[in-house]
Amino acid sequence: MNKMTVRDIEVTGKRVLVRVDFNVPVDARTGAITDDSRIRAALPTIKYLTERNARVILISHLGRPKGKVVDSLRLAPVAQRLSQILGQQVGVAVNCIGPEVEKSVETLKAGDVLLLENLRFHSDEETGSPGFARALARLGDIFVNDAFGTSHRAHASIAGIAQYLPAVAGLLLEKEINTLGGLLENPVHPFTSIFGGAKVSDKVGMLRNIMGKVDCLLIGGGMAATFLKAKSYQVGTSLIEADCVGTAVRLIDMAEKSGTRLLLPVDVVVADDISDSAKGEVVDINAVPADKKIADIGPKTVEMFRRELKNSQTIFWNGPVGVAEIPQFAAGTEDLARLLPGLKAATIVGGGSTAEVIDALGLADKVTFVSTGGGASLKFLGGEELPGVVSLLDKPAS
Repeated sequence: MNKMTVRDIEVTGKRVLVRVDFNVPVDARTGAITDDSRIRAALPTIKYLTERNARVILISHLGRPKGKVVDSLRLAPVAQRLSQILGQQVGVAVNCIGPEVEKSVETLKAGDVLLLENLRFHSDEETGSPGFARALARLGDIFVNDAFGTSHRAHASIAGIAQYLPAVAGLLLEKEINTLGGLLENPVHPFTSIFGGAKVSDKVGMLRNIMGKVDCLLIGGGMAATFLKAKSYQVGTSLIEADCVGTAVRLIDMAEKSGTRLLLPVDVVVADDISDSAKGEVVDINAVPADKKIADIGPKTVEMFRRELKNSQTIFWNGPVGVAEIPQFAAGTEDLARLLPGLKAATIVGGGSTAEVIDALGLADKVTFVSTGGGASLKFLGGEELPGVVSLLDKPAS
């Protein structure tokens, strides 16, 4: 990465404003955090700063309050969890800008950590308001972006603050860029990618950009139905993106011309509907009933994918290969996930719902890397510039 990081700047005694991604899942009934992996992912940067006696001011969003104060989306529970895993008390501010917050920041001592209130309680955050960015910037001497998962947004706290403070990358952001960038620049071959999830349209840029760099593409999930339709298979009542069938045809053609093998399911699990009460049955891909939907890949496809993965040196996975949030349609995704730790390959999971499956199965520490950014990793691997990265200081030319 050619951007300066927190290691390249003096932080001792400074007020360091750190954009983190603490947008963690919260149980609507109890208010309890159900997965703290994003909080833990920020620990290396936070500890780096506290160990060097910086005064650390953390800023984050949580959920989609749409510019209004929503009590269930306050960040106090996040501060409590961070206090537990950091091993020191983390303060909580009543807001994220304003005189009262500025007073709280001024009372910080070296090594202290303060978490400001939800940025998205202010509509100016998502509109990228310069005034809101300036108000945030007044709180710090240095800005550190460690929120890779939100770096594809040109929000005030992502790209805006960098216009008013020296801006560098945190250790998580650096790791994300270097790991995902390595997939495009120098992957160890054979390189296999698994692509799933509902939509082809979300992944067109990434598929185009990775084509020719990857040896084998394994396609599952809802998007497989669109690819199967492009190959003239009957897919019953499966949801397909009709306007992407032509795109899928072109991607299949691009794979052939670039020497990338593109493998589609040979059998699938189908059901009358996609619901908790639905029952699935396995059918050959040539025998999908006209009145049923594809909900998962079948056992023959799992075995075919397994053979490819076992022969790989680099694996990148983005998107479940079935409707993984429903237990009876999660088998294909979970079977592939459980396979990863035993492989002699670099195994990289591209964030979003795939990361949630890996975390739920307790496999996060058994794969090489789990990205914290779903949308951000899609855009980055699709060759797009991320506003939150572009805005950081460049490393001096050597």
